[in-house]
Amino acid sequence: MWMVRAGGGGYLYEDFKIHNVVAVGWPDIGNLSNFNSYEDLKSALRNTYPDFSEGKLSSTAGQLNRFKNEFKNGDFVITYNSEARIYLVGEIESNYEFDRTRLEFFHIRKVKWVGEIPRDSLSLKTKNVLGSILTIFEIIGYHEKEIISFLKKKRKSSIAFEKDGVDFDLIKQDASAKAHEFIKDKILSLDWEEMQDLVAGILRGMDYKTRVSAKGPDRGRDIFASPDGLGLEEPRIIVEVKHRKGSIGSEKIRSFTGGLRAGDKGLYVSTGGFTKEGKYEAERSNIPLTLIDSDMLVDLLCQYYENMDVETKALIPLRKIYWPV
Repeated sequence: MWMVRAGGGGYLYEDFKIHNVVAVGWPDIGNLSNFNSYEDLKSALRNTYPDFSEGKLSSTAGQLNRFKNEFKNGDFVITYNSEARIYLVGEIESNYEFDRTRLEFFHIRKVKWVGEIPRDSLSLKTKNVLGSILTIFEIIGYHEKEIISFLKKKRKSSIAFEKDGVDFDLIKQDASAKAHEFIKDKILSLDWEEMQDLVAGILRGMDYKTRVSAKGPDRGRDIFASPDGLGLEEPRIIVEVKHRKGSIGSEKIRSFTGGLRAGDKGLYVSTGGFTKEGKYEAERSNIPLTLIDSDMLVDLLCQYYENMDVETKALIPLRKIYWPV
């Protein structure tokens, strides 16, 4: 079983699903069939991407070599949509192909998709393994069995780095990506009131004063924030918080912006993300509006954590980890 990332943040997830493929980038290298060995491929990468470090060259060559030569028909393959927090699992059913017509990634393998798995349905150990940011890596042992077992029920380990070079920047990014996903797991485990308090706490960490709405009808204003807390100083920020699995569409965004007035700034937080139509509606809004999904919420939490009050930190306790430079 192989993980193949669908681009940064999984933005090609739906394209993988629709076109029944997995694909990887580095298009400037050309057709991988032109290279007879790992060393030939690494040499070509060095000429094509002269800014790559030796570790990154080794890692990239290893991943491309695996995609072309080690993937076999019938192997399982898995990819991830980080916004929806869903893994898509399928079976490889073609040899390597170089195809410029389907996607912006040209190195492809055809796939028969067999099912989707919510991240929250997996064990902590398997979540940890799947959290790696490597474009390609093998999933073995317990973790592979757990994924296959989940699919069977629905229908009826470590990561090795390349032998001759270690990309320490990639290891750091890998650890950061795992931390990001685990923090997101913690955030999504909060109840709605805790989520509202967390968003308000982040805004206070950004030096705003906040008022949180009491239970009951709030007319789309879960949180009010401004420099003075009274709305006499700008910006006046009106915040709507939606803590649910479903993504927010254009109708909800339009309803929210319709309740704002001149001088207001809108902030719409949705842990379930936003549809393409919802994002477009926000972009065309006449009133400044920022959309915050669960990934951006993690980024803001980490950025302003040191400035937050004790009550907010207690919702998501974090510990700083130092990394050698």
